[in-house]
Amino acid sequence: MLDIIMKPIEKEMAMFNSYFNSQFKSDIPLLDSALKYVSEGAGKKMRPMLLLLVAKCLGDVSTKALAAASAMEMLHTASLLHDDVIDESDKRRGRESLNVVYNNNIAVLVGDYILSQALNNAATARDYKIVDELSILGKALSRGELMQFDIRQKISYSEENYIDVIKCKTASLFVCCCACAAYSANADDELIERFKKYGEYVGICFQIKDDIFDYFTADVGKPTGSDMREGKITLPALYVLRESTNPLIEPIKEKLNGGGFLDEQDIETLLKLSVEEGGIDYANATIERYRAMAIEQLPAGIPQDIHDALVAYLNYVIKREK
Repeated sequence: MLDIIMKPIEKEMAMFNSYFNSQFKSDIPLLDSALKYVSEGAGKKMRPMLLLLVAKCLGDVSTKALAAASAMEMLHTASLLHDDVIDESDKRRGRESLNVVYNNNIAVLVGDYILSQALNNAATARDYKIVDELSILGKALSRGELMQFDIRQKISYSEENYIDVIKCKTASLFVCCCACAAYSANADDELIERFKKYGEYVGICFQIKDDIFDYFTADVGKPTGSDMREGKITLPALYVLRESTNPLIEPIKEKLNGGGFLDEQDIETLLKLSVEEGGIDYANATIERYRAMAIEQLPAGIPQDIHDALVAYLNYVIKREK
């Protein structure tokens, strides 16, 4: 699937990687060392990949699109560094997180530096709509974190609230990719909205899939059950809490409704019941529903190789194993 995704944008992705990596250097030894550590732990850069695909779909990939892709990925990277401090995480993609290798102060400051670099890249795009979209993204990421805190404090766990948080914390990144790509190609309003919806549905699929991993394996770089230990109740557990008649679920519901914390036994029980009583199946069915909605948004008449790549991108998000 990655071969299908990469084929139409191989040259453009190489240009992006070269430019993006050049941003992670400094003449301050401590900062240079920290930036190098962050850069070495970067993922596959799926979000810039999507931006370049949509831009290529609508015409040539311009320097404006490359600047937007760099700004967006830097903003995402900065948000992850800050998230690890907030969540007191010690792992990121299977490696020690920056706040563990250095400390919280350094991690926050490096995140701030990368955020400043993101703003600089946004400015080089010289496009008000792209700058505006990136500012909306920054607000959405912060809003998602605050919504998550609010949900825990008010004990308002629900599927609707869960999806609302995903739209801010995860889907907003994919929406931004598609919007910036469309703006860089001067697309019309209908195409912009179609691709933004595609991005939103891809982002929802991405996060639900990511949450499912927490019920099975530590291969994604975080221990099984870590979401629940952080007070995050994700879709498989939400389904079981809503639908299960198993007597083991009642004490857990009482604790959550009373504002209490789940102990290790509660977490083990909820993980087990989520797998055994249809929670994972429900989450996978929800992913498939959003997948179908995403494909419906792809405009007719786009180049076949790009269409295939965008479908493969969606399938990769859904079928990935970490």
